[in-house]
Amino acid sequence: MLGTVVSLVVLSGAWLAWSPARPRTLPASTPALAPPVAVLTPPAPEAAPAKGFPRIVGRVVDAVTGAPLAGASVWGGAGEGIADAEGRFGVGPVPPGGSLLVRMPGYQKLRLYPDGPDATIRLRAQTIKAAYLTYFGIGDREIRNRTLDLIEATELNAVVIDVKGDRALIPYRTTVPLALEAGAQGPVIIRDMYGLVADLKARHIYTIARIVAFKDTVLAHHRKDLAIIDTRTGQPWTDREQLAWVDPFREEVWDYLIAVAKEAASKGFDEIQFDYVRFPTDGRLSAARYSRPNTQENRLVAITAFLARVRKELHPLGVFVAADLFGYTAFNTNDTDIGQRIEEVAPHLDYISIMAYPSGYHLGIPGHRIPVQHPYEIVYDSVKHVRERTTGLPVRVRPWIQDFRDYAFDRRVFGVKEVQAQIHAAEESGATGWMLWNPGNHYTGDALRPDPDRVIRPAKDL
Repeated sequence: MLGTVVSLVVLSGAWLAWSPARPRTLPASTPALAPPVAVLTPPAPEAAPAKGFPRIVGRVVDAVTGAPLAGASVWGGAGEGIADAEGRFGVGPVPPGGSLLVRMPGYQKLRLYPDGPDATIRLRAQTIKAAYLTYFGIGDREIRNRTLDLIEATELNAVVIDVKGDRALIPYRTTVPLALEAGAQGPVIIRDMYGLVADLKARHIYTIARIVAFKDTVLAHHRKDLAIIDTRTGQPWTDREQLAWVDPFREEVWDYLIAVAKEAASKGFDEIQFDYVRFPTDGRLSAARYSRPNTQENRLVAITAFLARVRKELHPLGVFVAADLFGYTAFNTNDTDIGQRIEEVAPHLDYISIMAYPSGYHLGIPGHRIPVQHPYEIVYDSVKHVRERTTGLPVRVRPWIQDFRDYAFDRRVFGVKEVQAQIHAAEESGATGWMLWNPGNHYTGDALRPDPDRVIRPAKDL
């Protein structure tokens, strides 16, 4: 039986276009607070196999408090065990020398090698505070070094990197066949993605791969059969940025996105984050033709089924799974006309990345008609409602917060006061960290707490 400490290994928008709050416009759904949601209980551990190698059983607990971590995922052999309310799990059979991969949102991932059939696994809490680097930002030495210096000097400890950006291009040499056929291999601005991720991990920086999902102008034009079609022209339908979208109902599109995600996971990323995992919101929506009727029921089934497949195929690889959700989904009881409803997507995610930009709430929220005047309240209420609607699930909320000039109301600058208000709101509403968004990768460093224990080191030439 493992003791109090186990042997472990910690696995630790295109920049060219101004797209500050992706997207600029939102569906005209009227914000309304969701009704209470019943507490959901994680699945019970697997039944023991009749024969074979030993089955590993044990508990997953918080390393500091000893509290059980219900819903923790333990992979061993070819199966997964989910910890129950007491933190107990069963998994296997696990062959001699085999490992367990243990994952719980809000905690560091562990890979450990049990020396017996019983294990007590202690996970350490992890709060992620990230800055976003665009497709071109990660490849530009000046921008990259500026952001990494900020991470070294402040409370930031993570970075979100475009690996399939708003214009559907991949910044490193890909081997995904459909990506190469479609022309998604963009300018190779990262010569060594393995080296980049390894360098970030050496700095104790958590890495998140951002993958833009159904907004994919490259694939849509290459494969019209996978595109949303414009009924007026018979060509791929485009949004206000003149970018085409693929049809979220098409499972071949899902296959492609999962292949890109698996390749990113193989580079060493800690987390895969899907953006634009939804139906479009701007452009001539009445002219958009899909392979199935565009109803709320069908939209919810498509987005939920896609994320269920994502979890099934990516979790065994050791990565966390996240999705960016519109801020209004925290308040709307419908699918916000885009296929996103908290109750449906939450069971398949480790992190809900609610896009809580005050400028994004162009209709306001209950009690606050002009959101940019209330950055604290907007973020606080957004996180609070998502947490209320995911009670009983292991999923955590980590919001995107606004570090760019307002574009929807009065063009006010979001500076130190506004960024700090949002950070405090995220922390005080129970979020597990936060992420800064700025399309030019210019972040308000003075709004961040300094980290006196970090030493700034030069970035590796990649």
